[in-house]
Amino acid sequence: MSHIPVNKGGPLTAHQDLHSEQGALRGEHPGRARNPVIKVADLAWLEFEKPDLDRAEVFARDFGFAVAARTERELWLRGTFAGSPCMVIRRGSASRFIGPAFRAAERGDLDRLARATGSEVRDIDVPGGGQSVTLLDPSGFPVRVVHCAEHLPALPGQQPLIINTGVQGRRTNATQRPPREPSRIQRLGHVVLETRVFIRALDWYLDTLGMIVSDFLFLDGQRQRGPTMAFIRCDQGSTPVDHHTLALHLGPGTGYVHSAYQVTDLDAIAAGGEYLAERGYRRSWGIGRHIQGSQLFDYWRDPDRFMLEHFADGDLFSCDLEPGWAPMSASGLAQWGPPVTRDFLGANPSPAKLREVMTALRGDNELDPARLLGLMKAMSS
Repeated sequence: MSHIPVNKGGPLTAHQDLHSEQGALRGEHPGRARNPVIKVADLAWLEFEKPDLDRAEVFARDFGFAVAARTERELWLRGTFAGSPCMVIRRGSASRFIGPAFRAAERGDLDRLARATGSEVRDIDVPGGGQSVTLLDPSGFPVRVVHCAEHLPALPGQQPLIINTGVQGRRTNATQRPPREPSRIQRLGHVVLETRVFIRALDWYLDTLGMIVSDFLFLDGQRQRGPTMAFIRCDQGSTPVDHHTLALHLGPGTGYVHSAYQVTDLDAIAAGGEYLAERGYRRSWGIGRHIQGSQLFDYWRDPDRFMLEHFADGDLFSCDLEPGWAPMSASGLAQWGPPVTRDFLGANPSPAKLREVMTALRGDNELDPARLLGLMKAMSS
């Protein structure tokens, strides 16, 4: 990325000293809706189907989840923070991602959303009870907006290590010996989805759920055609929230890319990674630090090849920060760390991937040959 310019006419802007070297140009996407139907407060949980719940539970515990509830047909997973579960896995004939559930700021938002969309408020079978409205986003994902009757109580968490720095010695006459154990999940952070109808999906989440964009990425030489990826956060006004709760990117497929779960610190990421490696799980990419969002990261594949991320130390933005704009590139995904892998990028060739590309190019969507070539260039740059 180029050097950060100096603003000679006044104080530095957020794009120059916080998160992006440039903001929007005149007429570009504003990254928020003028009058959204509601404003969701957070991501509540993710919904999956898998044929083997026992195997799913073994990996979940190794990855650092706690079990909130388990029946013959459902597995509810949680973190140590109080609140809703992080994930539900239901028994199904094949492994697949169903969709996300977002937390309503208040119960009345469900009624408002139902009236605006012609939907119904229904009871849901979540630990503690609750209600939801289920919608379909432009990509075809079922999206729940939920209000839980009861919150799960907090569990004991991993304590951050006491760190000595060059100017401050907080730990004396004591050693650091972090245990080799799972990285204890605190909470669900975000989900990343691929879509062939990027702008339609983006506008739907902004207009319907009141989310706002933190950062846009665009293809080299194609900025005039608009962004192809967005990191999107919830709007809680002056209360700072995660840099992104949802990320969308244009691609030939429609589906889940990865989900991210917060842990205590870098040592929790590293020691938990050693624990996973010793048990034969495969790292997809890491450890490193991202650019958009600044998170420390480590990506892993579960036995069904879903990608999950441990993260710590992410950026927090309030509503007054406008979107940043940056070119999309593989090298721009991290400040430091090992080179990004083809597995993480989903760039390993296969007959299924080729069929996906051909189907997308023939369909009524936002992917065309120029976009596809731009995405391929970005993955190798």
